Amino acid sequence: MTTAAVTARGEGTMPALDGATDWLNSKPLSAAELRGKVVLVDFGTFSCINWQRTLPHVRAWADKYKRHGLVVIGAHTPEFGFEKDIDNVREALAQLRVDFPVAVDSERAIWSAFANQYWPAIYIVDAKGTIRFHHFGEGAYDRTEKAIQQLLIEAGAKDVDTSLVQVEGTGSQAQADWASLRSEETYVGSGRAENFASPGGMTVDRARLYGTPGRLALNRWALGGEWKVRSELAASTRANGRIVYRFHARDLHLVMGPAVKGTNVPFRVLLDGRPPGAAHGADVDAEGRGVLVEKRLYQLIRQASPVEDRQFEIEFREPGVEVFSFTFG
Repeated sequence: MTTAAVTARGEGTMPALDGATDWLNSKPLSAAELRGKVVLVDFGTFSCINWQRTLPHVRAWADKYKRHGLVVIGAHTPEFGFEKDIDNVREALAQLRVDFPVAVDSERAIWSAFANQYWPAIYIVDAKGTIRFHHFGEGAYDRTEKAIQQLLIEAGAKDVDTSLVQVEGTGSQAQADWASLRSEETYVGSGRAENFASPGGMTVDRARLYGTPGRLALNRWALGGEWKVRSELAASTRANGRIVYRFHARDLHLVMGPAVKGTNVPFRVLLDGRPPGAAHGADVDAEGRGVLVEKRLYQLIRQASPVEDRQFEIEFREPGVEVFSFTFG
């Protein structure tokens, strides 16, 4: 991710939206029929923690400026295969309280038309159909909202409130503790895995037993038990598969879920070898117990200050789990 914001005059005409594979919360919208409106296009994918943390602001802008002519459109462009499933997208966006129109961009047609490369990414289009502002990554909320206000006023909107929204996300949508964040997104699949510490390294596309070192260095992780690692994920093939990770952050999340839709898999989380207690996340209790019910981002740890190096461990009581990536906040 990058957090650099750019304000520009005339970054090109808004591309067509006809590459969407489906639309949620709206009939299909076209760039032509949106002329005369200020349009904010918000690229994201439902398991992305960076995108989730921007949602409180995007929702607030959609609500505040709708009567002045702002149209907010989500472009849901998947990172992982399970995010292409329209039922998964529909359920996840409902849980995340996304009620503005969403173009389901499962083939990345809209992503390509915008030449976009980031989740999240925001593009703001003026009433003449010209992209006038973009921001990649989290942050720059004040600048983004001021751009919205400027383009609405240029379009002739009256009585635009030029104060800035004040929002505070909860759960996974709470802003990161940037000052304490020393761990970065870590992919579990072989295609992008880094800092893997199980003895013997990683075997691809074949189930094998993995072991965990006695002690991990910061931001190193390991598998324990029998796993089959594929390009995008690691799948547990026997009961009691484990993953350990030494991290430094307030929050730890894991993108994961049952391999077979409709099944539930119980798991247990430990922090430095003990139940997390008050440091448990929204998807586990104080004893570290939780259940996988669908593929999504699970918040497993939210610790209080002071934030220190900690060792996380998760054990799955049954086989049939797919794990994709760690993220932190």
